[in-house]
Amino acid sequence: MTTRLLLLSDTHIPGRARRLPDPVLRAADAADLVIHAGDWVAASVLDELQQHAEVMGVYGNNDGPDLRARLPEVAKRTVDGVRIAVVHETGPAQRRELRMDADYPDVDVLVFGHSHIPWDTTTPGRLRLLNPGSPTDRRRQPHHTVMTAVITGGELTGVTLVEV
Repeated sequence: MTTRLLLLSDTHIPGRARRLPDPVLRAADAADLVIHAGDWVAASVLDELQQHAEVMGVYGNNDGPDLRARLPEVAKRTVDGVRIAVVHETGPAQRRELRMDADYPDVDVLVFGHSHIPWDTTTPGRLRLLNPGSPTDRRRQPHHTVMTAVITGGELTGVTLVEV
């Protein structure tokens, strides 16, 4: 079995964009599961993504009571044998790998956001850390970004940073 993932975070709609970019919606249509690591800002973004694919998400520090009532602070799920967790914020980049190993010992992949800075590393404990950046608010990054990935045979493969 193969599961196609779309990873995104920090959409900040309507503050940074009026709506999700068309390439993001097309990527959601191609995905089996969309994983959003928080800072949606408007619940309408969650509603729209749910029209395109199944969504696994968490709330971020900029999300209000409406999203906090619908989403957890941390989400965990096993997808085709891969244990995935999602959280908005992981703290400073310095020592992140060691902190996340300690905080998520029972996880294979941790998707996070908050910084708007794409990140793809593997910790000493073999935890894959992924931050897809932001499709609407690149801050000091050269491009707006999301990530795509595939789970096949119990392994995460094909992780790709995609410019939007």
